[in-house]
Amino acid sequence: MENRSTNRLRYSVQESDEYFLRYGLGHTDYKYLRWQVIDTPGILDHPLEERNVIEMQAITALAHLRACVLYFMDISEQCGHSLEEQVKLFESIKPLFTNKPLILAINKIDILTPEDLPEERRQIITKLQEDKSVPVMLMSTVQETGVMEVKTEACERLLSYRVDQKMRTKKVDNILNRLHVAMPAPRDEKVRAPCIPEQALTRLQQNAAKAERKKKLEKEIEEEMGDDYTLDLKKNYSEIPEEERYDVIPEFWEGRNIADYIDPDIFEKLEELEREEGLRESSGVYTLPDMSMDETLKEIREMAKQIRGKRFELRDEKRLSSRKNKPVIPRHKQPKVRDRSVNKLVETMEGLGVDMSGSETANFTKSVVDLRRGQVAVGSKKLPKQILLDKESSAVVKKTGQPLKRAPARDTLGIKNVAIRKKAQQMAKRDIAKKVTKMGLKGEADRFIGTKMPKHLYSGKRGTGKTDRR
Repeated sequence: MENRSTNRLRYSVQESDEYFLRYGLGHTDYKYLRWQVIDTPGILDHPLEERNVIEMQAITALAHLRACVLYFMDISEQCGHSLEEQVKLFESIKPLFTNKPLILAINKIDILTPEDLPEERRQIITKLQEDKSVPVMLMSTVQETGVMEVKTEACERLLSYRVDQKMRTKKVDNILNRLHVAMPAPRDEKVRAPCIPEQALTRLQQNAAKAERKKKLEKEIEEEMGDDYTLDLKKNYSEIPEEERYDVIPEFWEGRNIADYIDPDIFEKLEELEREEGLRESSGVYTLPDMSMDETLKEIREMAKQIRGKRFELRDEKRLSSRKNKPVIPRHKQPKVRDRSVNKLVETMEGLGVDMSGSETANFTKSVVDLRRGQVAVGSKKLPKQILLDKESSAVVKKTGQPLKRAPARDTLGIKNVAIRKKAQQMAKRDIAKKVTKMGLKGEADRFIGTKMPKHLYSGKRGTGKTDRR
């Protein structure tokens, strides 16, 4: 029998003298081994032939299983049976557990302890404890007192029992014949103490001293203080005086990080700055100059002010008059040419009585004037015909200055005139567009040739899957 607090056992209880309706199986772990726990139904104190099927199954299991048997007693007698009846039942089934590990567990000591029992009943427990082969252990499943001790004792006794059983088999004799355990015997009475080098002893002493000087961890301090522990990170700020160690310092102030403005040498720098400022003040750097003006300086400043104002007025008038009196001529318009000539001017002046002899080389006799958009003869209404040249036609060799000569383009070879050339270009453009549309090309230069028989579809054996792509 085993208690449910030591394993993963869950079972149903019958409200009668027969506590359990069936076997309960559970498992627990001890020393990296899985242990099976069987909780047998309750057994009543009456003759063997009067016991029912459930009780007989429990007795049979206890008699035949190679296991450690735990017999639980209720010292508080809340189970409905007195202490004497439980001891009598234990004595009646004890012969079934011969040569098996047996433990007597007294439960519910949280309600009543053996010290609280009367002297007569205490003698019953004392008599059970006199048998050294059956240990008597106290426990409480409610407070979990002594539960793990009972489990450990049962597992250890069962391990020892299994080892003894294996040592009695024939296989062990074959193994022991091949094993030899040497036990050294003293050859004389001379003491031969272990020899430890001095360096090793020194290292051990240093390690011990270092371990003593080792600072306690916060986890160790927390375990020592318990609920009174509070985390204090500022107690290790040894460079800060103790009276200033717990001052509240803001991390951010007005959107700026305080740590960026901390300077350990701020006081020395402040003293140096104050000393420099004192030297500046003593040398008169901050002394204001005399700003008083005499009459001559006032007249000069007044005159400069008037000149400055007049200059601004002239600048503004020029800006306004240029916009008003000089309209902008578009680039595609030619200026109007006056219908005057040199001959008319000479005749008019001679008619007025002016001698115009010797004026053949005068400046006004020039027949051509250079305008912004070409050269026009004076008095002529006919505009010069300008030849429009493209960049290729007007290109020149930089070294010699001669016109650049290139080989004619391929689309101009064998074409008589410009009209036939334009017609050929239109036909070529139409044919290219038709080809691109029909063949689904990306453009005129698309030369992609698709794979007509992809390798992954036309190689290898035909599988059992789909063949609609073949």
